Amino acid sequence: MNPQDCCPPSAGGTHLLPWRQALDLMLAPLEPVGDTEVVPTAAGLGRVLAAPVTSTIEVPGWDNSAMDGYAYRHADLAATGGRLRVAQRIPAGATGVPLAPGTAARIFTGAPIPPGVDTVVMQEVCQASGDQVQIPLDVPAGSNIRRAGEDIRAGRQVLATGTRLGPQHLGLAAAVGVGELRVYRRLRVAVLASGDELVMPGQPLGPGQIYNSNRFTLRGLLQGLGCEILDLGIVADSREATLAALRRGAREADLIVASGGVSVGEEDHLKPAVEELGRLDLWRLAIRPGKPVAYGWVEHTPFFGSPGNPVSLFVTFCLLARPLVLRRQGVSGDLQPWSYPLRAGFDWPKPDKRTEFHRARLQRGADGEPEVTVFPSRSSASLSSVAWADGLVELPAGRVIRRGERVPYLPLATLLG
Repeated sequence: MNPQDCCPPSAGGTHLLPWRQALDLMLAPLEPVGDTEVVPTAAGLGRVLAAPVTSTIEVPGWDNSAMDGYAYRHADLAATGGRLRVAQRIPAGATGVPLAPGTAARIFTGAPIPPGVDTVVMQEVCQASGDQVQIPLDVPAGSNIRRAGEDIRAGRQVLATGTRLGPQHLGLAAAVGVGELRVYRRLRVAVLASGDELVMPGQPLGPGQIYNSNRFTLRGLLQGLGCEILDLGIVADSREATLAALRRGAREADLIVASGGVSVGEEDHLKPAVEELGRLDLWRLAIRPGKPVAYGWVEHTPFFGSPGNPVSLFVTFCLLARPLVLRRQGVSGDLQPWSYPLRAGFDWPKPDKRTEFHRARLQRGADGEPEVTVFPSRSSASLSSVAWADGLVELPAGRVIRRGERVPYLPLATLLG
């Protein structure tokens, strides 16, 4: 797809776009990487299906017992008062013989139901003595039998194209006998950090220098999504160095993610460099932290630029860059982050003019019900707030929050996985 033909007009003006609207605009032109490969089902964790998985078998493949107990004909109970002779034993993996009238079979979970059986009773309610078993008369006919094909019918699609494979999906594929999966190849993401003030950990700090924490945060976020990383390192604050890094990223990667250099300072070179090499479609969102977010295209490669402040990077990645990564990986469906209304364990008397995402932690209130509290500092430079938090709380622009009101809570477990 040609980004020049499908992206919204450039948003380089003064209007601040709501973040959910911005995300929809970012996702609209994106397509998965085109290349696919076949991997063993055991190696599919975190990959994205490029072809559906269809079952060629029934699951279960036969009528089987749902528990350890006794299998019998329900009609035999009336004549015997519920006392039957145990004529056979059927463990899982074995096959019984047709059940003779007036007898029962000792049966175990998953074992096939022998011909003639219509009911299974759990062993805990029975009384066994020698080769006899006393069965309660009030067990309904047809109980505790899992029927063939009850879960999955042959020919049914069990996993759709665009599914990001978790352990449960791998188990389902294995359950229908699928040993290999066609998946999209791993996404390659070019990562760069802009700024002459940045120094790598382990090196001494000079005057005005800081350690490049964003590199490690960003790499960790992308590795958690299963991406291959092209690390372009620290890019000097110059037009030439910025253009060279972007050209390499566009040539060798499927997505470019940058931190810093997207604001309006004289040393912020990323924004004009993107516009020179491609186009800038979105810039400046109505959120705090993270207002100067940049999104566009460098040649035919999508570009996402976050502010350099570490909290801004983390928040904008979770809300905006993560869905972009997932869409490029081939994940289908709704990628808007989900939030859950929870009780505020704090007051918020001075709201911002923009929607604010504050670092939050889930806790148990005095009455035992869950509530969220927030980090004391609103600073977008406070990386310790991100390490402290287990989620984000969305605070609407201009709205005063009183303790006990409901606020949207976005758990990090869903924003990072």
